[in-house]
Amino acid sequence: MRGGDTHTQTPPSLSVRLRRRLASTTAASYASLFPIDKYLYSMRLSDETLKDIMNRFRREMEDGLGHGTNPTATVKMLPTFVRSIPDGSEKGDFIALDLGGSNFRILRVKVTQDKKQPVQMESQVYETPDDIIHGSGTQVRALELFDHVAECLGDFMEKQKIKDKKLPVGFTFSFPCAQSNVLEYAAKTGKIILTWTKKFKASGVEGTDVVKLLNKAIKKRGDYEADIMAVVNDTVGTMMTCGFDDQRCEVGIIIGTGTNACYMEEMRHIDQVEGDEGRMCINTEWGAFGDDGSLEDLRTEFDREIDRGSINPGKQLFEKMASGMYMGELVRLILVKMAKEGLLFEGRITPELLTKGKIETKHVSAIEKTKEGLKKCMEILTRLGVEPSDEDCLAVQHVCTIVSFRSANLIAATLGGILSRLKENKGVARLRTTVGIDGSLYKMHPQYARRLHKMVRRLVPDSDVRFLLSESGSGKGAAMVTAVAYLCDTLSFEIIVLTQKSGIWD
Repeated sequence: MRGGDTHTQTPPSLSVRLRRRLASTTAASYASLFPIDKYLYSMRLSDETLKDIMNRFRREMEDGLGHGTNPTATVKMLPTFVRSIPDGSEKGDFIALDLGGSNFRILRVKVTQDKKQPVQMESQVYETPDDIIHGSGTQVRALELFDHVAECLGDFMEKQKIKDKKLPVGFTFSFPCAQSNVLEYAAKTGKIILTWTKKFKASGVEGTDVVKLLNKAIKKRGDYEADIMAVVNDTVGTMMTCGFDDQRCEVGIIIGTGTNACYMEEMRHIDQVEGDEGRMCINTEWGAFGDDGSLEDLRTEFDREIDRGSINPGKQLFEKMASGMYMGELVRLILVKMAKEGLLFEGRITPELLTKGKIETKHVSAIEKTKEGLKKCMEILTRLGVEPSDEDCLAVQHVCTIVSFRSANLIAATLGGILSRLKENKGVARLRTTVGIDGSLYKMHPQYARRLHKMVRRLVPDSDVRFLLSESGSGKGAAMVTAVAYLCDTLSFEIIVLTQKSGIWD
């Protein structure tokens, strides 16, 4: 039974023979089971290659930090003007807006000096209508978007019974942000020029001041007031969230739909900003690593096909090789090629298998589960109508492993570049630090975190790295930045979101 009747099929159980075969297969001989492995060879990255990638990324970081080289650098190394992580002295009542997808979250964050429960959070998720997200036309669409945000904020404040209070508000944007230091808060002078990424295509926003748009929408309602004090990238929010729990945290990473990282750099190395004392958080925008051709020798035919079919060909090439948005599609493209050459499914190719997006990253994660992965693989492939054999399932699981392993290894290499730079900046024999981390791929894939941690230890052996999962997302981090700004009365933001249609973060 094939094609349109696949939903009525019952996936056959895995044979005892295959289970025994899998159990007796060693790691060394596993790959030799499959003639398809010749197509995956270029995705297998040796430690030597990963160290080379780490060094390439270090050079890109230096170009991004340099005054003369920054304009042409692909890794932009954007100053955030966040000078420190929370130190425990922050306190107050704050609102955080986390806008970065079809849904956005509003949080109320209470920061106290109570050691047992220093942070109390209440949140609500609001849906953004598709006609606003994908709308085209005029400035009206921009106004509709921020009218909607203001309406949801009003609803949240009503439910919290705080409409009579003027609470400090922090924004988390999952979009590329370039910032320059100003003397007033973003609410007063925040010039935000934004090109939407992800699924956002609301017109009338690009080239406008987003903070002013939101303030205008709030003022038009007239039933509450809000003081927008900080706008941060989600990587910074992740670092600040984890930094509240561990003050050794000086790196923030997102590994989800997209990928990006930030870290604390020495001021003396940041040419774009005046001053040499202390440190500042740098938003690397590492998703664009390779846009200048520096990763061309490592890109496969499948990576190039992914890029050609994307909305931004030639952009965010590292992200397309490593992030969750593209992992399932990479696997599908490999399976299609193998099937066409008769190496899988007895050469059968179904319309479902040929359909873009039919294999998602969540399917890759399910297939790689230790115990039920092969059963899940059988179910997923059966729904695609290919009538897989036991050997097909084992081969597909192998493909998923190679693709996700490469992602973890690539992230380990770029993170290794950051960690080696931190070690060099500090002039220590052994680096001890914490990496705050968030993102659906890292959290949901059953093997990803372990693989990443192991490879980081191999690439940067003279380091003790603690990986701290951000349990409450980057919204709490926006509140933390707002708390620091509110406490110090010096931190301010003029946010310019780059006109770059490539970054995709979750």
